[in-house]
Amino acid sequence: MKKILIPTDFSENSWNAIQYAVAFFKKTQCTFYLLHVASAEDVVIDDAMFQVENEHEALLTDNLTSDAKNQLKSLVKRIEKLPLNTKHTFEPLLEYIFFVDGIRKNIVDKQIDFIVMGTKGATNALKRAIGSNTGDVITKVKCPVLVIPENATYKRPKEIAFPTDYNINYKTRVLDTLTQLLVDKSAALRVLHVAKKDETLSDNQQNNKDFLDRHLGDTIPHSFHFLSNSSIEHAVQCFVESRDIDMITMVAKNLNFFQRILFHPLVEEISYHTDIPFLVLHE
Repeated sequence: MKKILIPTDFSENSWNAIQYAVAFFKKTQCTFYLLHVASAEDVVIDDAMFQVENEHEALLTDNLTSDAKNQLKSLVKRIEKLPLNTKHTFEPLLEYIFFVDGIRKNIVDKQIDFIVMGTKGATNALKRAIGSNTGDVITKVKCPVLVIPENATYKRPKEIAFPTDYNINYKTRVLDTLTQLLVDKSAALRVLHVAKKDETLSDNQQNNKDFLDRHLGDTIPHSFHFLSNSSIEHAVQCFVESRDIDMITMVAKNLNFFQRILFHPLVEEISYHTDIPFLVLHE
């Protein structure tokens, strides 16, 4: 039984993430928790900015709660119109708390295995590149996150790219999550290293690469690739297009490298993060 947390703001982006998650886990027994986290500012009244009587505060909170509950009910009804899967159940959740705190709370309370979130596409700001909430969850919450871009539609991931600079020691638990996905989807892993021309791996990098190779073993189809390019984003874009990549996975611990790929500046020819799902792994 997998427990999947899907934060929703009732937008089409979050609906796209729900549809993707339902298809992605089609053959898996799952409980999907549909979590709406209302902004804490909606219910915490700042006396310095907005003075109201206590009964008015209570009425405001009641109205906000009622509206969110109705939207969650409507969302569940919309999901019920999707093709029936007896392996799946859906449970709506409502929190009035700061967003990341709401995610963390329910990860513990519900013993969540995966988070699935939608994105809004690219702009020239780090947080706005994938949406502030999604960016916060990816960088601050230690749980695997499947990030579904606005233009992504589900197809079984046959080719999964794994960009890395080999500078981190891969933890077995992180790789186990990845290898389980590869087995479940009968997918191949394409490990991509981007560096300057003629740059060689250090001893530590080579050791990390060898460990990764041994962990994947003979049972997981995989290959190692090197691209020489001063721009990691352009290298990844080229690789995604040339290999017909269906998903990109990364380890969040490798923060600098990770942010350059996922939170890149606005460049028209870079489109992978509006089309290709990302699986972000945490230790």
